[in-house]
Amino acid sequence: MKRRWNNIFREDNKSFVLAMDHAMLMDVSDCGLSNPADVIRKSISGGVDAILTTFGVAENFQKEIGRSGLILRVDGGTTILHPGKKLMDNVIPTFSVEDAVRVGADGVMCMGFPGLEPEDKMIQYLSMTASECKKWGIVFGAEMVPGGFINDEIKTVENVSFANRLGAEYGADFVKSPFVGDSESFKVVTANCYKPVLVLGGSSSREDKDLLQMVRDAMDAGAAGVTIGRNIWRHNSIETLCLAISKIIHEDYSVESALKLI
Repeated sequence: MKRRWNNIFREDNKSFVLAMDHAMLMDVSDCGLSNPADVIRKSISGGVDAILTTFGVAENFQKEIGRSGLILRVDGGTTILHPGKKLMDNVIPTFSVEDAVRVGADGVMCMGFPGLEPEDKMIQYLSMTASECKKWGIVFGAEMVPGGFINDEIKTVENVSFANRLGAEYGADFVKSPFVGDSESFKVVTANCYKPVLVLGGSSSREDKDLLQMVRDAMDAGAAGVTIGRNIWRHNSIETLCLAISKIIHEDYSVESALKLI
């Protein structure tokens, strides 16, 4: 697994991941992701270390992904067309770890939503995925979001800390986590998780300075990097934004220094 790990995380054990798994649950035709090849090329040129994406993108854009790290999303759920408007409710496995190996992935990513019913099936899913990853030598990332995407009120620092530790306990090699509170309070989250924590970029559109500040705050709080999607592929200068983020993660740039690169 070490070779695959090194494709996702650099020698400093930090990583900048571009999330491109959104089209499995929402319409992306008018928000920058209609041309995956272009987004992949520009983001990798800017400094992205790995791509988190779907089976379809992984299979059809291998040339563009090239030698960059590849993380396959192996689960899914309800979409924006769900009559109850419950996005990613009742998460189910959609692809196997063996499928990830076949498509050339270095790792897999699955959801972990403590605080939603049924928790017992979620825990079983996490542990079984971890077991299969060890069998095939694949890196296992768990996206640990208390309450999923529909119960924001329970995304407290304490609950996010618990969720991240839960992911580590059930075998995750790294955890994808919401960033809650501020840089000082989020240190509780990273201190309680003995596996690397990658902070997710969030759904809201951010100004460049605000996005870079979130990345800086996350790194100052002990995060090992970030996983960002919409705030990158909606941007009018993907390459320079990725360069700025990469410099903060891997070269400890300040927000002010990174902002000058855009």
